[in-house]
Amino acid sequence: MKRRLFTSESVTEGHPDKVCDKISDSILDALVAEDAFSRVALETCCNTGFALLSGEITTTAKVDFEAILRKTVLDIGYDDESKGFDGKSCAVEIRVDEQSPDIARGVDRSLENRGGDLDPYDLTGAGDQGMVFGYACNQTPQLMPAPISYAHALTARLAQVRKSGELDYLRPDGKAQVTVAYEDGKPVGIDTVVVSAQHSEDVDTARLRRDIEECVIRAALPSEMLRDARFLINPTGRFVVGGPHGDCGLTGRKIIVDTYGGYCPHGGGAFSGKDGTKVDRSACYMARYACKNVVAAGLADECRLDVAYAIGVARPVQIQVETFGTNKIDEDEIAALIAKHFDFRPLAIIEKLGLRAPIFAATTNYGHFGREDRGFRWEQTDVADILRDEAKRARRAN
Repeated sequence: MKRRLFTSESVTEGHPDKVCDKISDSILDALVAEDAFSRVALETCCNTGFALLSGEITTTAKVDFEAILRKTVLDIGYDDESKGFDGKSCAVEIRVDEQSPDIARGVDRSLENRGGDLDPYDLTGAGDQGMVFGYACNQTPQLMPAPISYAHALTARLAQVRKSGELDYLRPDGKAQVTVAYEDGKPVGIDTVVVSAQHSEDVDTARLRRDIEECVIRAALPSEMLRDARFLINPTGRFVVGGPHGDCGLTGRKIIVDTYGGYCPHGGGAFSGKDGTKVDRSACYMARYACKNVVAAGLADECRLDVAYAIGVARPVQIQVETFGTNKIDEDEIAALIAKHFDFRPLAIIEKLGLRAPIFAATTNYGHFGREDRGFRWEQTDVADILRDEAKRARRAN
């Protein structure tokens, strides 16, 4: 029996990097709501009492960037200078230009389209070069790796007990980390849980640790997985200074938290603040959609999809399937089914997954994947029955 440990982390919406992600995605939503064809690549940086917006935007929309930023910060919970960051009073600087015309020409008219009339989905090129990965496995009901799924459950619960007033001394910043024990590739228990929660000056550390264990950890995680778990709660003993006051935040710095917790590779491209023509966001969503349907169809217990693009070219230069020996049919058959039913050209992805709608701020916290409560289209398993039936027919034919 082979035993191993794997660890993933999540952060709360008050973590400085996530504050920035939420601001960028909230502004993206406002732009897309008014002009669905907005081209957006927006970064946010925040530090004590200060926030900077910078990026490239081409749009007909007229939105108040500063007002959206301030509302987003207040909604997160930074609403008083005593917390080190206050959406009402922080300084705001805006440095935004239009999208580079050299990038725009490749998106507006793909390499394929320069030779004449083609399929409409060949008209729009990828907004950048790069590689993306999608992944799914049967470790959890959401078809996500257990460590990141559990870590997100903890940070979501931290936000819930803070906002409800159940633990009214908590502040918006926080982190969680879960180490899961595997035997022969299957999760069998949680080895270690780490929770660091920002808090007010006056709370007793012993009380905080008791409350976090009972109201957060045991409330959020399966009891059968916690039998032999070790809990490390606010290990330093104090976490009063947090959020942008405690650490500079930046959009796109939590890409492993946003995806699979390190359980599969990452191409390096961030999600937040980018519209659907940016394939490092949209193609990651499509790759997750394909993998999730393969696993839901029972064609493999685990599926990873590796996709690569060239800027200004509609069709990927690579699509590769990896099932780690868990496939129930030949991997080439799975690849053929994916090629038949999932279109990875940027315009096809945008239309299939509804990426010209203001849905992006909802993706910012607790992972972009495994969030069925939000109705994200890339989390649907509506192709699973088709894949299963076609695989059965192919087996009978052979």
